[in-house]
Amino acid sequence: MLRDVTLEGHGVRLVPLDEPHAEGLAAFVDARVWAGMSSPLPVGLDAWRAEIAKARATPGRLAFAVLDAETGEVRGSTSFYDWDPHVLRVEIGHTYYAPRWWGTSNNPACKLLLLTHAFETWGCVRVAFRADTRNTRSIAAIRRLGAVPEGVLRSHRLAPDGTRGDSAYFSILADEWPAVRAGLLDRLTATD
Repeated sequence: MLRDVTLEGHGVRLVPLDEPHAEGLAAFVDARVWAGMSSPLPVGLDAWRAEIAKARATPGRLAFAVLDAETGEVRGSTSFYDWDPHVLRVEIGHTYYAPRWWGTSNNPACKLLLLTHAFETWGCVRVAFRADTRNTRSIAAIRRLGAVPEGVLRSHRLAPDGTRGDSAYFSILADEWPAVRAGLLDRLTATD
């Protein structure tokens, strides 16, 4: 996957996740922010460096640091993953933000940039999202995007503590993208 993709707009800048972002992420990611992830919470700079190296080394994944476009502050991270250029599909996930950015224009801005790139640059026909069914905050955010619920995969996730969870799947198809884009732009215009 291309590692030099940078996306910017609506106050955010998405840059390839790299080791210099470890300190910014370590400063705010705690159990509340990491809830619903299927890997253990990274604790300390060395753990964050390892987490970033793992994300960068995963085939089909392009992990981004989410930065404040004006100040460069690390707001969080999000990724494209399971990218299949032959089938023209990708998933967006591995997303977490500092709590101060929850409920703001941050997530709609990031998703607008990612979806625009997926549909209009890569020519994807399907973009999917998934979340642990217990992660009601993430599921609500995915629904607000305009993604269509597809169902639940039972016992699909393995939590760091060994418990199993279900994954709720959602998607946006290419013919749905114009309406989703318009909805995101309306949300972003309302917050400007």
